[in-house]
Amino acid sequence: MTVHDTAIAHAAPPPPGADIRSIFNRPLDVQPATRHIALVGTFTPRKCGIATFGTDIFDKLAEFHPGIRVSVYALDDPRNPLDYANVAGTIAENDPEAYLEAARLINESGAEAVWLQHEYGIFGGVDGEMVRDFVDRLAAPLILTPHTVLSEPSERQREILQHLIRRASRIMVMSRHARDLLVERYHASPELLQVLPHGAPDRPFGRSAEFKKRLGHDGRNVLMTFGLLGPGKGLERVIQAMPAIVERHPDTIYRIVGATHPNLAASEGEAYRERLQAEAEALGVADRIEWENRFLDTDELLDQLEACDIYVTPYFNLQQSTSGTLSYAVALGKAVVSTPYLHARELLASDAGRLIEPDSAEAIARAVIALLDDEAELQALQRRAYARGRQTIWPRFADGAAALIEAAVAPVPLPVPFTATPGLSGVFGMCDGTGILQHAIGIVPDRRHGYCLDDNARALMLINVAAGLPERDRIHWSQTFASFIQHAWNPDKSAFRNFMRYDRTWCEEQGSEDANGRALWALGQTIECSPIEDMRTWAWDLYQAALPHYAEQQSPRAIAFAMLGAASVLRAAPHHQDSHDLLVAGADVLHRLLNSTRRPDWAWFEAVLGYDNPRLSQALIEAGLVLDDGRYIAAGVETLEWIAERQIAAGGHFRPIGCESFYLKHADPLPFDQQPLEAQAAIEAARAAFAATRDGRWFDHAKAAWNWFFGANDRGVTLGDLATGRCRDGITPRGANINCGAESILAFQLAHYSVLALAGAQQRDSIGDDLGGRTRISAKSAANP
Repeated sequence: MTVHDTAIAHAAPPPPGADIRSIFNRPLDVQPATRHIALVGTFTPRKCGIATFGTDIFDKLAEFHPGIRVSVYALDDPRNPLDYANVAGTIAENDPEAYLEAARLINESGAEAVWLQHEYGIFGGVDGEMVRDFVDRLAAPLILTPHTVLSEPSERQREILQHLIRRASRIMVMSRHARDLLVERYHASPELLQVLPHGAPDRPFGRSAEFKKRLGHDGRNVLMTFGLLGPGKGLERVIQAMPAIVERHPDTIYRIVGATHPNLAASEGEAYRERLQAEAEALGVADRIEWENRFLDTDELLDQLEACDIYVTPYFNLQQSTSGTLSYAVALGKAVVSTPYLHARELLASDAGRLIEPDSAEAIARAVIALLDDEAELQALQRRAYARGRQTIWPRFADGAAALIEAAVAPVPLPVPFTATPGLSGVFGMCDGTGILQHAIGIVPDRRHGYCLDDNARALMLINVAAGLPERDRIHWSQTFASFIQHAWNPDKSAFRNFMRYDRTWCEEQGSEDANGRALWALGQTIECSPIEDMRTWAWDLYQAALPHYAEQQSPRAIAFAMLGAASVLRAAPHHQDSHDLLVAGADVLHRLLNSTRRPDWAWFEAVLGYDNPRLSQALIEAGLVLDDGRYIAAGVETLEWIAERQIAAGGHFRPIGCESFYLKHADPLPFDQQPLEAQAAIEAARAAFAATRDGRWFDHAKAAWNWFFGANDRGVTLGDLATGRCRDGITPRGANINCGAESILAFQLAHYSVLALAGAQQRDSIGDDLGGRTRISAKSAANP
């Protein structure tokens, strides 16, 4: 990846070593002065149609919609590097690392959308498969323009395009046929598709005589074809038609404009052109063929198109969905004779051109001769073409492109006060006499997946702190969730079970370490927070029974969850030795893990990132506060800074590490799928860090994570519903996952109470009763207790 000096940062990332405060404090609710998109594809001076199209997008948006700023990331062949102007960067097309770096730079640039021009041959790997990893790392909405939509793709080609479709927020195609094919063969959602015909120039009609004179063809009939030469274009059929055309109209010349396709030139040089020239010589029409063996820039191409009377596209491939030069020729008012490939069928409908049978020199000759025989009909056809072209001129294309971008860009959210308490009907709607069900389809509980200990432990923690809950309801639901936890305890295994079927039979005899750790955390939090004395007594007894069996836990998150439970107990019962021992042992384990895995660029406990990442830092901070050990606070704050920096986007909004990132070794995080659990963890870890340091940046970070629930996210979608207390299951590349499962609802609910408590703590002169009334300790002084 090469970054050029012409790039202008929209919301530039801080330089290495910058104060993280500057990241946390970026505003969330300020409308940008302009739209900013990243455009990815080939670009001029590369000689191909997609490069020309990408340049047209760049130029025409600048001309007609200057409020949209386009940063170009041009695919480049490092074996034949080009000198690009007006680009933000180049991507070495066969270098996997270049795609990763480009994605990172685009994410850091604050681009509000990424417009990807896709063609199998321009990306690296077999069938251009490197594009998959690239789009997986893009956080901004993806606008996809597939320039080739095959009706009979290979399995790999189908998989690549379907992968791009799954990632796309909007899909732009240039023909109705391509749209239908994407829906029928590739299962694209119709509502994401927009047909935007290829743009074309807006020039006056009827200037062919003037431009013929410039080329020295005054008084002649001029036929023309333009494009990169190669088999499949059908040029030999026009050459074969020329003897009949010239016999009838001797003043006719056929101009073949364009260089040989670079791939063909690399493999066989000019052999194809030479075969065409030899055929023209053999047919006696070599003097009626004019060769312009170069790739023309757009302005010169348009001048030469203006000089022709009839534009011929005799393509053999009838699946071609787009031809830029066909759009140009129609918009300039040229009579077109064409085989019925897809684009031609649509653009030349309603008698805007002449469609002929494919692979037939005789058909070409008949159509051309008929038009040259009837000057009135030739001019009428040219006028019909010109009128048709008014629908695709660049101002209209630019308007359509601007609307496409606006539809893809995430809306700017309004801030939501964290003082507004979510309702609880969405929680109780997921519950029955057994407990809280795991999953939902939309807002409807899905009984097929039954229940789990994880969610019932979270539900009990919510009931312990929920505001405005009548006492009878608090007792009822506390008993329900506590009963599930109690039943999950398996004394034969000295461990908790996790998953239960809807018929109340267990799926296992022993749940995961993480589930067991979370159960101990819920018991400890109940001991500390439940307003019901009998519930505190019950939790104490089960906590005492389970605690001795946690010494052998290996999972870092299980250790962290258990530590958080022990910290809760010690805040309620400061002299409980077993909890003290568990907290010390767990803190030592996390501290050792950090020291053994850290690198200059990786201040973390593991070589990978998983779920609930901030909990590891939170556990160390809370351990340091309860044990009055500055080493643990310093390590916890340092690692929380590191993970928090990776969860704030360039625009300042919260971007939780997506589940696709989990367990990728030393890898930059992937943005999707984003889940509410991560936002809750970020808020609660920030609360612990604020308790330890009284640094306002942690309140800012918690606000960013809270606002994530209400549209301050990569897709501008609202997940949390204050009225019911429900929460969507997360954010995908397409937007919100509409399901409202227990984990998401409870994460939203618990996040509210934590950010509310943090706001209250920030407003007080001292941290008071927050997290045990510990006085603040700065990260700097914590390192030297």
